[in-house]
Amino acid sequence: MIPGFPALCAFALSVFIPVGATAKPCTGTGIELQVLGSGGPELQTKRASASYILWRDGHARVLIDSGGGSALRFGEAGAVMTDLDVVLFTHLHADHTADFPALIKSSFFEDRTRPLLVYGPTGNVYFPATTAFVKTMFGPDAGAFRYLGGFLVPGKANYAIETHDVKLDEHEIKRVFSKGDMTISTVAVQHGAVPAIAWRIDVAGRSFIFSGDTNGNNGNLEKLAQGGDILVAHNAVPESAVGIERQLHMPPSVIGRIAANAAVQNLVLSHRMLRTLGRESETRTLIEATYHGPINFADDLDCFAVAR
Repeated sequence: MIPGFPALCAFALSVFIPVGATAKPCTGTGIELQVLGSGGPELQTKRASASYILWRDGHARVLIDSGGGSALRFGEAGAVMTDLDVVLFTHLHADHTADFPALIKSSFFEDRTRPLLVYGPTGNVYFPATTAFVKTMFGPDAGAFRYLGGFLVPGKANYAIETHDVKLDEHEIKRVFSKGDMTISTVAVQHGAVPAIAWRIDVAGRSFIFSGDTNGNNGNLEKLAQGGDILVAHNAVPESAVGIERQLHMPPSVIGRIAANAAVQNLVLSHRMLRTLGRESETRTLIEATYHGPINFADDLDCFAVAR
């Protein structure tokens, strides 16, 4: 079997929409997006928290977020840390980062030798910057997991983690990574008082956009997502959300407006919480008022490919 081949996509959605990108088992060929965690912080949903892999020819190249439970899904999917080019964090809430130490620990038992690039937001009074966050976990002097501190010191472990804080102007679209025919770009999004960014990965003529958690209010997400093949948007609140819920997350009508304005080809809804589970029909109707492309409600280990 090809190393990293996602052979265990056992929980793929069984109801297919006849057009566009639809959930099915990963094949290990071409460019594929896999949802590792389709849930949020609530354990009662029995879903891993937010996390996604971008596969290329059976190798996991990009990891987006690493919420609780996603390390188990990472292994179930057949991914290995040795293959990753880059890890992207949308923000530093626990349900998007909690399994990162587990993944780093697992990599100790692999043969990775090249640096692991990690990108995430800058900090504020409530949250550390991504570099400080990683140092808090693995710093060799005072990190919570200081016994793994060699990963932050070049030459001390089989590879080093290279962490980058992404500084953005208010409406700037910034390219932060380029390798071969793959580029990664980002913008700032609003998630209450939490420093947060959305990501776009362009590879081999395909484009994948990850909203992360956002209220969708600053206009940046639709600019980042323009003409995208797949937009992964977080369906964390119902249309009736008010107060702090609405400050943190976008309701279905906003998801639909952004997907329509960006003219994305396919929409995948993830970060599904108790307050939106069971309301899929209502959510779909509200989104379809403005967006008329295929809509998929993601489950853990669903895989999506874009036909060319």
